[in-house]
Amino acid sequence: MRHRKKVPKLSMKADRRRLVLAGQARDLILHGKIDTTPARARATQRLVERLVTWAKEDTQAHRRMAFAVLRDKEATEKLFAEIGPKYKDRDGGYTRVLKLGPRLGDGAEMARLTWV
Repeated sequence: MRHRKKVPKLSMKADRRRLVLAGQARDLILHGKIDTTPARARATQRLVERLVTWAKEDTQAHRRMAFAVLRDKEATEKLFAEIGPKYKDRDGGYTRVLKLGPRLGDGAEMARLTWV
């Protein structure tokens, strides 16, 4: 039973889902925006919000937790050097999901995840 479970499954097993969301979070940090499906965008948004909250307080423990999620030294460094200080005074809501039109190939709904 899925009672009170908040993790969206996204039709994947847990290990693959973690890798997909971490990859999308890394791409958002490095490139500033990603285009994906609305369900993946919302799931990635939850992960990125947590990472930015850690990056606001630059400690060794927070850097290690962020690196454990992202698995990318460049993305972790950019998160703590640029993005964390940028949102220092903001309490949350660092990203937004904008709906786009359907994808040309298969007609799937698309969304863009960007920084506020």
